[in-house]
Amino acid sequence: MRLERAARGVSLCVALAVLALVAGCSSEPTTAGPSTPTVTVTTTVTATPTTRGSTPPTTRPPSSAAATASATARPAVGTVPPAWLGTRVLPRTAAGYGEIRPTPRELRDRRFTLPDTVPMLPGTGFASRVEIAPADVIARSTWVQGCPVAASDLAWVRLTFWGFDDRRHTGELLVKASVADQIVQVFGDLYRARFPIEEMRITTRAELTAPPTGDGNDTGSFNCRPKAGQKTGFSQHAYGLAVDVDPFQNPYVNGSLVLPELSSSYVDRSDVRPGMILPGGPVVRAFARIGWTWGGDWHSLKDLQHFSQNGT
Repeated sequence: MRLERAARGVSLCVALAVLALVAGCSSEPTTAGPSTPTVTVTTTVTATPTTRGSTPPTTRPPSSAAATASATARPAVGTVPPAWLGTRVLPRTAAGYGEIRPTPRELRDRRFTLPDTVPMLPGTGFASRVEIAPADVIARSTWVQGCPVAASDLAWVRLTFWGFDDRRHTGELLVKASVADQIVQVFGDLYRARFPIEEMRITTRAELTAPPTGDGNDTGSFNCRPKAGQKTGFSQHAYGLAVDVDPFQNPYVNGSLVLPELSSSYVDRSDVRPGMILPGGPVVRAFARIGWTWGGDWHSLKDLQHFSQNGT
C-alpha cells in the first residue's frame, strides 16, 4: 500500500516536471545571461512631428483646422517682393522724372529684404570693414573723371544691417574716407536699435540713365549726380557726404513731386510703418550724434530719406 502511494507520488512529480518544462519552452525566459546596455539615440527633426498615437499625416486627409492654419502661414502682403519689382517703366514727365502714380497694394506696407550683394561678414552681431575703395569697386560705381571727389578719397565700407525679415545682413557703401568711421558708428546704432533696412548697395552708372520704375529702395551714399531738380551743382552724394536710408518708406517730397514715384502712400507720416524715419527716432538720433542733419527738417521741401554733413 505504501509502495503504491509512493509510486503515485513519484508519477505526480514527474508529470508536474514535464508540464513545467513544456511551459518553459513556450514563453520568454526571465533572464538570459548578461543584460544588453541601453543606447539613447537623439534625432533632430526639422519637420513638424506627429503627435504620439495619432495617424501619420500622409495617411490622413487634412482637416479644416489644418487647412486654416496652412492659409494663415502664407506670407503677408508686403513681406515678399512682387515679381514685377523694378520692371514696370513709368512714362517720363517734362522734368525728366517718372509719372507719379498711386502706391501699388503690394508696396503700401513694404517690409521685404532683397538679397545681399556682398558676402556676409563673420560673427553674429554688428560688424564692419573699411578700406580705401579698390579699383574694381570704383569701376562699378557712378564715379567718373570730373566728379567733385577723387576716387582715392572714397572708402569702401561693408557693414551688417538688420533686415525687415528680422535677420542679419551685410551691405556696402561708398563714402568720403574722412567720414567712414562716423558712418560705421551710425549704422552700428541702427543695427542695435533693430531699425530695418531693405537693401544696401553701391549705385551703378547704369542706374543713372535707366528708365524710371519708381519703386527703388536702396540705402546708399556716393552718387555722382547733380542736386535734385537742378542741372548744375553737385549733390552732397557726389562728395560721399550724404546717405539716403530706405528711400521708399521715406520719400523726397517737393510739392506734387514724390520720389520714388510710387511711394505716395508714405507721404502721410501719421500712418507709421516699419522703416519710416520719424522725428526724434533712432535714425535721426544716430546721425545727430555725428553732427549730420536730416532732410525731413527742411521747410521748403521734405527729403525724408536724406542725411548730410552740411545740411543740404
